[in-house]
Amino acid sequence: MNIGNAAEESGVPAKTIRYYESIGLIPPAMRAGNGYRNYDRADVETLRFIQRSRRLGFSVKDVGGLLGLWWDTHRASADVKKLALRHIEEVDRRIAELESIRRTLIDLTDRCHGDDRPECPILEDLARG
Repeated sequence: MNIGNAAEESGVPAKTIRYYESIGLIPPAMRAGNGYRNYDRADVETLRFIQRSRRLGFSVKDVGGLLGLWWDTHRASADVKKLALRHIEEVDRRIAELESIRRTLIDLTDRCHGDDRPECPILEDLARG
């Protein structure tokens, strides 16, 4: 199938598929006689795997590691779990950071009168850096 069909079936845009090839995340597609990329079912499954991993927030580097583990039939599940647990720690750090940002924004918006006056604690805080 061509890249458009692979994109449609996998949910990964064609531009992103080309990008993944360019960085070596996936091997270059086979080329048809006309020079067009040609994908098979295994390629589509790999793209779906990548798409799901990215939606779970794994970095491209970690997705590469996950792919390596997925393709390695002699892998230890402990290696997969270790990578996932490390990712959970990163997600927890980001959640804490976002909660802190949220608390700050709530505080600033609570202190802002939101009326016709020019004084604004939100802008004052942003200017203070």
